[in-house]
Amino acid sequence: MQKSFTLLQTIAISGVFSAVSAWYGFMFGRESARKELGGLIENLRNSNFDTSSQE
Repeated sequence: MQKSFTLLQTIAISGVFSAVSAWYGFMFGRESARKELGGLIENLRNSNFDTSSQE
């Protein structure tokens, strides 16, 4: 017994896969950007603290 997908099923499956992939990419990209931005903010705080303590 051979199982075959119709064109509509293939398009639906690829659409679901694309949506899930996009969601994961968005979530991981957002988390990565948040961590990077947090590191930049921390570096700026440290450099501002260092320059103000030298004066």
